[in-house]
Amino acid sequence: MFYLNQLGMVCPLGESHAEISRRLFAGDSGVAMTSRYSPGRELALGCVESALPDLSALPPGQRSRNNQLALAALAQIRPQVDAAIRQFGADRVAIVLGTSTSGIAQSEAAFRYRLQNAGFPADFAYEQQEMASPAATLASVLGVTGPAYVHSSACASSSKAMASAARLIGMGLCDAVLTGGVDSLCAFTVAGFGALESVSATRCNPFSVNRNGINIGEGAALFLMSKAEAAVSLRGWGESSDGYHISAPDPSGAGARGAIEQALARAGVSPRQIDYINLHGTATMQNDAMEGRVIAAMFADHVALSSTKPFTGHALGAAGAVEAGLCWLAMQDNNPQGELPPHLWDGAGDPGLPQLNLQPVGARLGHPLRWALSNSFAFGGANASLLLGRE
Repeated sequence: MFYLNQLGMVCPLGESHAEISRRLFAGDSGVAMTSRYSPGRELALGCVESALPDLSALPPGQRSRNNQLALAALAQIRPQVDAAIRQFGADRVAIVLGTSTSGIAQSEAAFRYRLQNAGFPADFAYEQQEMASPAATLASVLGVTGPAYVHSSACASSSKAMASAARLIGMGLCDAVLTGGVDSLCAFTVAGFGALESVSATRCNPFSVNRNGINIGEGAALFLMSKAEAAVSLRGWGESSDGYHISAPDPSGAGARGAIEQALARAGVSPRQIDYINLHGTATMQNDAMEGRVIAAMFADHVALSSTKPFTGHALGAAGAVEAGLCWLAMQDNNPQGELPPHLWDGAGDPGLPQLNLQPVGARLGHPLRWALSNSFAFGGANASLLLGRE
């Protein structure tokens, strides 16, 4: 069994379990209007407003907002991580993360500086934007010498990282893994999705007939995974590749369905046992249509559903871990009635999609949430589903 012993998370909903849970269940979105990353144009983005750690003691190559987010999440569970290192040894603890931006924001700032000056700023280092930077930085800060690497497969990155973490433990290569994901906002990402005409100027509206694109977000979610018993575990995962299009999903949903089926089979549970599904739910026309048809075909209408991206924005490489983190919070002992993450939207269903059991604010199961599935379906047809179970 692969237990999720601890969670450190910082996202647009806050920086503590209590604050994030309170805002989530109350329907209080963390998405807000800003022109911070799109000068001259206000967009709805999921920005982290929490104070972040000072990086001045780190080498220049490790100084990025992305690493600040990762270290802020780590700080919440640092005592437990340090205890695992002492228990198992530095060489038996691994770090496996997902990201898609790393320190690109620092490169943007450096190039803006260069346009006004003779060269790059003295504190700029190319290593800041390397995809491996979050794992390398955490390994250095913690002093661990086990495997440390990063998945970068767009929106499926951190879900795939968590699956990889479980495999490392399962193969006996380590005893504990710090796993999850981190991604930070930058103008490059906002402009890129804008060029695809995939960005909504207002809060995103998943599965609505009026949906018109995503809100980009940022955040970090880090789990301490081990075989030490805890309330919630990663019971199953599935991964697949559409091989269909560089940015559009296979309309048939074959790859998405395959990932979900693998997760269910690995856990040995049936679709009817699932209590709740955190949908990928980006609010783009094609992705919502594909996912809605797959979910309706596999689960009918008995499973509670929501997309939490209207709360956090789409955290890209960190989305899978952040959304697994929201499921983890809903599965804790302090939620005995199984209150569910709600679905924020305008309520205008798309007549071209099956009817979905989308949950309003205040919805609850009436019993603890035992099985939660979280979907991540990325560019390039990289699909991943995580199945969390409660003991």
